Amino acid sequence: MTLKVLLADDHAIVRRGVAQLLLERGAASEVDEAGTGAQALTLASQRTFDVVLLDISLPDTNGLDVLKRLKRDVPDLPVLMFSMYREDQYAVRALKAGAAGYLSKTADPALMIRAIQQVASRRKFVSPEMAEALATYVSLDADHMPHEKLSDREFQTLCMLASGKRLTDIAHALSLSVKTVSVYRARLLDKMKLANNAELTFYVMSNRLVDMNPAIAG
Repeated sequence: MTLKVLLADDHAIVRRGVAQLLLERGAASEVDEAGTGAQALTLASQRTFDVVLLDISLPDTNGLDVLKRLKRDVPDLPVLMFSMYREDQYAVRALKAGAAGYLSKTADPALMIRAIQQVASRRKFVSPEMAEALATYVSLDADHMPHEKLSDREFQTLCMLASGKRLTDIAHALSLSVKTVSVYRARLLDKMKLANNAELTFYVMSNRLVDMNPAIAG
């Protein structure tokens, strides 16, 4: 199966490496690259693709926002989320927003190709880690977990704050003003009935929402 792939990632070296891999192994006949969410949306509206490989972290917007726009504008286009964020952080949210699967950037090349082909065939892709995250979500009745009350942007702010990022760092990463990020912080603290960043961090660590060892950006 040779596919026309739209690859949206903020790192040029990642795009080049993935594109070269897919082309050399005959998994794709064409790979169009987008470095921002806006570029991805423009390309998706102008050309026909078999699948989109979409990063969560983009310089101009959140990948989940792009996913929602894609599912609204091109509903039949399968989207595979592709990120360094762990499955138990964003997989459930991505699936609920319309993604056909969620793949970690740490996946080996063979698994990546299988995931892309599976999603392009209009099937869902679920890795073992993602299956575990989904099982945990169901078993914990996660709709009643405090962090499930948060919007996608508030949830991302929560994870970044717990990882030690300052408001200015978060504002830069999300292309928002510091004031807007402060509003998100206030809202998430209120929704989760938390008093400060210390309680926020304790909650995130206790529920393993963030891996504190490797970097999660990307």
